Amino acid sequence: MTFRHCVAVDLGASSGRVMLACYATQQRTLTLREVHRFANNLQKNNGYDCWDIDTLEDEIRLGLEKACAQGVTIDSIGIDTWGVDYVLIDKQGKRVGLPVSYRDHRTDGIMATALEQPGKADIYRRSGIQFLPFNTLYQLRALAQQQPDIVAAAAHALLIPDYFSFRLTGNLNWEYTNATTTQLVNIDSDNWDTTLLDWAGVPASWFGTPTHPGNIIGHWQSPQGKAIPVVAVASHDTASAVIASPLKDASAAYLSSGTWSLMGFESTTPYTSSDALAANITNEGGAEGRYRVLKNIMGLWLLQRVLKERDITDLPALIAGARALPSCRFVINPNDERFINPQNMGEEIQTACRESNQPVPQSDTELARCIFDSLALLYADILGELAALRGQPFTRLHIVGGGSQNQLLNQLCADACGLPVVAGPIEASTLGNIGVQLMTLNELSSVDTFRDVVSTSYALTTFTPNPDNEIARNVVRFQQKRQTKELCA
Repeated sequence: MTFRHCVAVDLGASSGRVMLACYATQQRTLTLREVHRFANNLQKNNGYDCWDIDTLEDEIRLGLEKACAQGVTIDSIGIDTWGVDYVLIDKQGKRVGLPVSYRDHRTDGIMATALEQPGKADIYRRSGIQFLPFNTLYQLRALAQQQPDIVAAAAHALLIPDYFSFRLTGNLNWEYTNATTTQLVNIDSDNWDTTLLDWAGVPASWFGTPTHPGNIIGHWQSPQGKAIPVVAVASHDTASAVIASPLKDASAAYLSSGTWSLMGFESTTPYTSSDALAANITNEGGAEGRYRVLKNIMGLWLLQRVLKERDITDLPALIAGARALPSCRFVINPNDERFINPQNMGEEIQTACRESNQPVPQSDTELARCIFDSLALLYADILGELAALRGQPFTRLHIVGGGSQNQLLNQLCADACGLPVVAGPIEASTLGNIGVQLMTLNELSSVDTFRDVVSTSYALTTFTPNPDNEIARNVVRFQQKRQTKELCA
């Protein structure tokens, strides 16, 4: 029997891991083994919220060394991360400035000026990307206005996974799926939009032509002296997660659930109508020329912050306690900008409930229940927007990623959306990363073929909707309040 061994470096906004995959070519089965896991925390640097980029690189290299010590031949390496953030380098390849996080407040107010000039409709016509205050477009504008000396010193801007690939190989690359998250790629040309770059105040020479997933960027020299190919996978973690979503047909939607929740569907054409603009729908790049027509949802970031602030370590017990509480006593809009990076998430949730004349969640379980109910209701609201946009309903929703382990939230989602929810696989972004590597190694022919491998290799759990559940009766009320901004915007 022949095996292929691929390493996936999968970085999220709160943690990272290095995973070793073994693909049995005759049986067409795939297994994963975690070889290294590490935290990813923001740190204050000169007043900015920054990524500890050097420590992350050290952890990646340590994980790769551990993978090479497993006694197998490593065939390739791929890196995926969160989107929009970047690192600047000079002509010698040395880092310039700070690796500032999208959660930093330096972009406050920048997007509002963009909506006036060059204008919301023009930006959307060019990019097809939803308006989020931390998009790279606004980060670069803030940089050019606040730190022009750094702009003058830089030669290239590399998104986070491209930067780490550069550090491993010495070669520059701009991977397409992640590049589209910047709101700087023209949706018609699949290349950088010079009008938007000009508005941002940075030179087009910072960027090379985006490359679609599947090319070999270069090689990393292992401690054993082997040159291992580094593959440009679908380097935006959501793009990788969608590749691993076991979608069987066009009637299925997906929800990549983690720090962020990304809900959408696949399409061979983008949706850029006035209705799509009004709903703030994004058209991010995917593999094989497909678009990820989706919407960002703040996701389990709210829960992660509450867990940290209140020193909660027993998540199963918290979920069990939340399950025992009545539903929809406290409801917020998770997508309110106030929740992007508040000083204290629990207190911000309480303030939002107080301002909207609701009961105020006090206990840990009440805060958790508020988050779960609010997410489920928002999922239903956005799924309805997506169905209206494409002109036909969905028949099922696939939830992938770490959030798919939360059975309470899965059931609430099924009840609110009125659809069967299929949960799994958990390690979707890692699997999608591996899938592109296997296609690059000519072991698999397409995304659909890889999805068949995922379906046979990993158990999936179906949650059937209960229309009599209290949360299902609150969907319309939530939609009306969100539209009239009663739910804290």
